[in-house]
Amino acid sequence: MTAILLEDRSIVALSGPEARGFLQGLITNDVEKVGPGRAVYAALLTPQGKILFDFLIAEGDGALLIDCARASRDALVKRLSMYRLRAKVEIEARDQLCVLSGLAGRPAERGITFEDPRLGSLGHRSIGAAAEMPKTALGPEAYLKHRLDLGVPEAGDFGSDKTFALDAGLDELHAVDFEKGCYVGQELTARMKHRGTARKRLLMVDAGEELAAGVELRAHGHSIGEVVSVYGGRGFALVRLDRLEEAAGSQIDADGVRVTVTKQAWLSA
Repeated sequence: MTAILLEDRSIVALSGPEARGFLQGLITNDVEKVGPGRAVYAALLTPQGKILFDFLIAEGDGALLIDCARASRDALVKRLSMYRLRAKVEIEARDQLCVLSGLAGRPAERGITFEDPRLGSLGHRSIGAAAEMPKTALGPEAYLKHRLDLGVPEAGDFGSDKTFALDAGLDELHAVDFEKGCYVGQELTARMKHRGTARKRLLMVDAGEELAAGVELRAHGHSIGEVVSVYGGRGFALVRLDRLEEAAGSQIDADGVRVTVTKQAWLSA
């Protein structure tokens, strides 16, 4: 399959003798799992346990390479720099690098390649020098369609400081390690896990016509959730599971637009 150039992604590199330890104390996953050909998916949370940034982390070129949304790259660099203090770590955007996805097979012969740690059906990714990547790559629209078909949220689908990690299904996308040490937002995330208090989920919505973000989902005149992100007639909504169950078989509307709410196959809760 032709590689897909993910022009909406960017690379931030963390290098230096304390890079791993620095990142380990901040993010939801275990950085020690990152190695040659093996990446992890993780998030940086607020102290209250809500998602600020999500990203994939690979190893190469003498650094930890963070594959993040281009739109939030500068904010991520700023946030990481704020936490750096006196740690011996360099944080820099590497604009000479790009990200490719291959939904079936290796997306590039050269570069750092790894299986997407979220879902096997998301295929493989390669990080490499833009000048050395395939010239026949498709644009990111092909990848977006595949991701929406699977119902995998990322970046703006969570909203900034809006969604708890477990409400977003990040544990089921292998972004949270409950055995590692402390990280920002760890206390509340662990409490939600052990008490089973996550009552919402980020679910797929489909209207067949243009949707708007920020509007309520309503059934029987009651709010059951809110649309968080949209891509034409599809998107993601943060939905109360108990209220969705109560609304089974009923019409669900988003500001007058009839929508279908679907629970992704990879979600167990």
